[in-house]
Amino acid sequence: MDARTAAASQVCSVARTAALLADPWTVLLVRDLGRGITRFDQLARGLGVARTVLSRRLSELIDDGVVERVDYREPRARTRAEYRLTRRGRDLGVVLAALMDFGDRHLAGDAGPPVVRVHTGCGAPVRLVSVCGAGHRLGRTDEVHLEPGPGAPVTHTHTDTDTDTDQEPR
Repeated sequence: MDARTAAASQVCSVARTAALLADPWTVLLVRDLGRGITRFDQLARGLGVARTVLSRRLSELIDDGVVERVDYREPRARTRAEYRLTRRGRDLGVVLAALMDFGDRHLAGDAGPPVVRVHTGCGAPVRLVSVCGAGHRLGRTDEVHLEPGPGAPVTHTHTDTDTDTDQEPR
């Protein structure tokens, strides 16, 4: 079993998302599609990726429901394809923003980040924040813990009514 399949089969949202974004080309492809670069030749040129690799990654993302292929035709030209993020693909935007924030903080170097996300309405930099379901904004010192969710595997727990012949009665 390859690493992508192994990660995708885990009962873990982080592992499944990592499997979906399997390699750097896939992450960069989703990034560029999110920026509005939708044509195969533009994607190949901008990413500097081999056409075979790009074709494979696009097919995987289409199969995963992250990208859709839309045919278009310019006058006097053959039908060609554009690639667009689906809603599922657009939802990955926050994942990419988190990767970008991490890179800006820890990998940008002395010159600083190469690109800054800015709110079009006011011109202020955009930051990701965590907010709980009750509306509390969480800071770095706030504690968060994990609890089993509805998709967690059911585990069998030993109770007094279970019979086990190898143990003394309670």
